[in-house]
Amino acid sequence: MLQDRKIWVGTSGEEKVYIYPKMANRHGMIAGATGTGKTVTLKVLAESFSSLGVPVFLADVKGDLAAMCRPGEENKNVRERIETMKLDQYGFDYQSYPATYWDIYGEKGLPLRTTISEMGPLLLGRILDLNDTQSDILTIIFKIADDEKLLLLDTKDLKSMIQYVSEHSKEYAMEYGNMAKQSLAAILRAVIALESEGGDKFFGETALNITDWMTASYEGKGTIQILDCQKLINNPNMYSTFLLWMMSELFETLPEAGDLEKPKMVFFFDEAHLLFNNASKALLNKIEQVVKLIRSKGVGIYFITQNPKDIPEGVMGQLGNKVQHALRAYTPAEQKAAKAAAMSFRENPEFDTYEAITELATGEALISVLDEDGIPTVVQRTIILPPQSQMGALDDAIRKGEIINSPLYAKYVQEVDRDSAYEILEKKVVAEAARAEAEKAEKEAEKQRLKEEEEAKKAAEKEALAAQKAAEKAAEKEAAAAEKARLKEEEAARKAAEKAAAAAEKARLKEEEAAKKAEEKAAAAKEKKMKTAIKNVASSASGTIGREIGKEIGDSIGGSFGKKIGGNIGASLGRGILSTLFKG
Repeated sequence: MLQDRKIWVGTSGEEKVYIYPKMANRHGMIAGATGTGKTVTLKVLAESFSSLGVPVFLADVKGDLAAMCRPGEENKNVRERIETMKLDQYGFDYQSYPATYWDIYGEKGLPLRTTISEMGPLLLGRILDLNDTQSDILTIIFKIADDEKLLLLDTKDLKSMIQYVSEHSKEYAMEYGNMAKQSLAAILRAVIALESEGGDKFFGETALNITDWMTASYEGKGTIQILDCQKLINNPNMYSTFLLWMMSELFETLPEAGDLEKPKMVFFFDEAHLLFNNASKALLNKIEQVVKLIRSKGVGIYFITQNPKDIPEGVMGQLGNKVQHALRAYTPAEQKAAKAAAMSFRENPEFDTYEAITELATGEALISVLDEDGIPTVVQRTIILPPQSQMGALDDAIRKGEIINSPLYAKYVQEVDRDSAYEILEKKVVAEAARAEAEKAEKEAEKQRLKEEEEAKKAAEKEALAAQKAAEKAAEKEAAAAEKARLKEEEAARKAAEKAAAAAEKARLKEEEAAKKAEEKAAAAKEKKMKTAIKNVASSASGTIGREIGKEIGDSIGGSFGKKIGGNIGASLGRGILSTLFKG
C-alpha cells in the first residue's frame, strides 16, 4: 500500500515501516519458515510496486499469487487486521491489479520462451555445469554456428549442431581447434538432461522481449507478470536456468539508469534456494555479479526463501531490504541458523532479535530497510499489512479469459519454428547423404563401367586370342595344306620323276633289251645263219653219212624193205648227229 509515494509494508507499534522506492533497486529478501506469512508480504510489496507504476514479475510456485487480477474479499482475519492497524482511515480498499500470466510449459499462461542464442554459450555452459574444456568447446560450437549462419533457437538446433560438429570434428580442427568427441558427447548429454526438464519448451520462438513486461495499465498501475511455476518447480535445474537467464537478460538488455526515484522493474523469485543449491562456483559467481550490477539498470530483485542461509553470502551482502518472518529453532542447526539471521540485522535495543525471530506470529516479521540515504535502519518488529487483491488460487476459467484477453496473447501464444540449425543441417545431412549416395552410385557405376570395360577388354582379348588362335590354326592348317600340297606335289613330282625315270629306265632297258634282243637276234640270226650254214653242211654230211650207214644196214637186212628201214635209220641217225652238233 502506498503512502506519500512510499511503500507502506506494515507497522511497528505506532510507527509505520516503509520501503523507499529510490532504494527498492538495492534488492531484498523475504525469509521465513513455511506458514509464517511470506506470501502475504510478497503480495503486499508487489501490489505496492504496481500501484507505484512499477512493472513486477512474480514466480508463482504454489499457485496462490495468480488471483491478484481480482479484488480482495472481506474475511474475519483480514477485517481484524484492518481494524487493528486502523487502515480504513488511510483509504485501504480491495482492488485488482493488471496481470499477465505465463507458463514455460504453456499450460497455465502464455508460453515463456527464449532462444539458445540469446542464452549464449557462457551462461548456458554454467547452467549445464560444464567444465572449462567443455565450456570452451560449447563456445566454439556457437562460433561455428555463427560463422555458418546457423540459427540456434531451440534444443534440437543445439543437439543437431553438436552432432554435426562431432561428425565433422576433423574438418573443423584446423580452423577452430581439436574438439574431443568425449567432450561433445558430455555436452550433448547435459543438453538432453536439461531438455527433459522442460528445456524443449523454454527454448524456442517467439522469444520473450523483456521490454514487453515494462508496461502499465491505463490507470497507471505497473503490469504484474505472473509465471506459473507449480510444474516448473519440480524441475529445479530448469527453474534455476530460467531465473538466471531472466537476471542476465535484464542486465544485458536494459541501459544504465543510475539512481532513479523508483525502479524500472522489480522481480520476486520464490523458492530462491533452488537457484543456489548444487550450483557450481562459476555459476554462483555469475549470479553474484548480475545481482551486484543490475542495480545500476534500475531493477530490483527480491529473493523469497525459507532460511537466509539458503542465500550465498556474496548475494546476501547485496540485499538492502530484508523481511524476516519466524524461523523454527528446535535443533542445534536451526538455532545456529536463527542466530545467524538475527546477526544480519542492525540491532534494535528494544528487543532481542534472536528471541524475536523465534517468537514471531504469522503475519509478523522483522524488517530492516535502507533509508533515503541508503543507510540500513535498525530492525523493527512489524505487523504486515493485508493484501488488497484476492488471496488464494485463481479459477481456471477466469485465468483462461485473462490469458486470451492479454495484449501479448497474439504475439506469444503461437510457437514459431522457422528454419534454423536443425532444419538446415537436416537438409545438409540429407544433401550430403544424397551426394554420398550419388558418389557411391557414381563409384559403383564407374566400378561397373571399369568392370564392363575389363570384361569387354578380356572378351576382346579372348576374342582376339581366339581369332589369333583361329588364324594361327587356319594358318597352320593352310600351311599344313600347303605343305601337304607341296609334299604331294613333291611326291607327285618325285613319283613322276621316278615314273619318268622308271619309264626312261624301262625305255632304256627296253631299248637295251631291244638292242640286246636285236643284238641277240642278230647274233642268233648270225648264229642261225652260221648254224644253218653249218647245218646245211652238216646236214649234207650227216645225210651222206646216214645214207651210207642206212645203206649199209639196209644192205644187211636186204631187199627193198631193208633198204627202206635202212634209209629211215640212216636219216634219223643223220639228224641226231646234226642235233648233237648244233645243240645249244
